[in-house]
Amino acid sequence: MSTQKKLMTNWRWWLCSLLFFATTVNYLDRQVLSLTYEGFIKPEFGWTDADYGVITSWFSILYAVFCLFAGKFVDWMGTKKGYLIAIGVWSLGAVMHAGCGWATSHLVSGVESVAALKAGAVTGETMSMVATVSVYLFILCRGILALGESGNFPAAIKVTAEYFPKKDRAFATSIFNAGASVGALAAPLCIPPLAKNLGWEWAFIIIGGLGFVWMFFWQFMYDKPEKSSHVNAAELAYIHQDDEEEAREKAAAQAAAANERQFSLLECFKFKQTWSFIVGKFFTDGVWWFFLFWAPSYFTNQFGIKMTEPKGQALIFTLYAIVTVISIFGGWLPKMFVEKKGMHPYPGRMLAMLIFAFFPLFALLAQPLGIHSPWWPALLIGLAAAGHQAWSANLFSTIGDMFPKSAVATVTGIGAMAGGVGSMLIQRVAGNLFTYAENAGEAFRFLGFSGKPAGYFIMFCFCGVAYLIAWCIMKSLVPKYKPIEA
Repeated sequence: MSTQKKLMTNWRWWLCSLLFFATTVNYLDRQVLSLTYEGFIKPEFGWTDADYGVITSWFSILYAVFCLFAGKFVDWMGTKKGYLIAIGVWSLGAVMHAGCGWATSHLVSGVESVAALKAGAVTGETMSMVATVSVYLFILCRGILALGESGNFPAAIKVTAEYFPKKDRAFATSIFNAGASVGALAAPLCIPPLAKNLGWEWAFIIIGGLGFVWMFFWQFMYDKPEKSSHVNAAELAYIHQDDEEEAREKAAAQAAAANERQFSLLECFKFKQTWSFIVGKFFTDGVWWFFLFWAPSYFTNQFGIKMTEPKGQALIFTLYAIVTVISIFGGWLPKMFVEKKGMHPYPGRMLAMLIFAFFPLFALLAQPLGIHSPWWPALLIGLAAAGHQAWSANLFSTIGDMFPKSAVATVTGIGAMAGGVGSMLIQRVAGNLFTYAENAGEAFRFLGFSGKPAGYFIMFCFCGVAYLIAWCIMKSLVPKYKPIEA
């Protein structure tokens, strides 16, 4: 055994590192717009927050829709081609953002060049057309980005299943999934400096271009384990150690599926358990996207701190560092309730979700305490966002608690769509609210704040209570553990 370990190659871990970098790039590409919006893009195109809300809302709903089909696409194309196409599409979408200024200058009559836009030489009705045309162009680019990014996690999970035995898959998944946190942490440190020194267009090009570099390595490094020249017999045997067991499980699952009742899409809506999951996703998914898309703009508008300044970068970094550290308890808490307290998994999960539902209440204090220091909102929003990540991990698990396997994928898709619709609404409401509040100025007041700060306070209040509202509705729909009979 020791000799085998010495002789065994470890190519699977090199591929795992590629999955990690792909996920990191995924989150970097997603955040370029939010970190360049306030200081660069908004003044160049004459956008309002309502315009930005439209763009982010379309990304939210399109990403949710595309996620419904991404797994099937990867299975159909195969892992190598499917992943290449996914990251190629999203990298193309990311880079295309850089051409929106050039395209706008050619599509809107009266605009001589991109330089004229940057210099603020365009005014009046022409500037209004610039804003409208550029919004549509950015929506197109965000749609392409969403299309490609939806394939990242299905492809990465498929690679993990191909290259790792069961005992290692959870660890391998945790490694590549950490790329999401690393991307969120790296974004404020690298994107604003790129935009400041090279122009916002180059931030999209350079960050988006990382995906094309990744494609080069993937093309030459990945192959099926049986065909890879980098995997020797010892590693191949290690990878396939579960094959016989998995074959038996697959046969048993197929036999069970043949006798298991199948649920149609419409039939799933008849169950309160489905509506419970819909409510949980609809009320809360948009909160995460709101923090992701609007936090940089908030610190700029509220405190005058630009994301190109070290302080602005440190604030966003701190926010996501808190999310990264605290959210790991999302899966640990219900496990403790089950193993230590002897609770059934579903009640244990619901109790954990109730606890995590209180974390977003910290957002209620972000605005009042923000008058003392911007670090308070960074810390409090970080705690609220960490609560979302922990809540979300447990929310998905409730499907397996309640539904037979034949209905899990269908209900998951329904919930994803509900979350996308909720996210779209929150983005649109936030953008319109901020634009209205800014224009109204002192005439718009809420709990001691006026103008745009009042608008932020309203949104923080909703984000703070959304999880408790969702939990109460979920609990009223499904008071006790009641699985759907197959």
